[in-house]
Amino acid sequence: MEPKRTDKELLGKGIQRMAISLIFMFVSPVIIHSAFKNQDHPYYYLVLVLGLLGASFAIFMAFRGLKTIMDAIFGKKQNP
Repeated sequence: MEPKRTDKELLGKGIQRMAISLIFMFVSPVIIHSAFKNQDHPYYYLVLVLGLLGASFAIFMAFRGLKTIMDAIFGKKQNP
């Protein structure tokens, strides 16, 4: 039986998703901090929601990137 090979294209896609997640992990807290520093500004809630959505997106992309990398290394799970 031949050993499974790593799917390099899928691995690249997973690393790209992790890079997007990393960017949002740094940008989102800055946006949230900026919103809390300017609570009297009329756009306070809009900026806060934008920061929270960015943080949620970072977490989502991290999980999705890890799953993609695992699929590239170990192969997709087969349904019986």
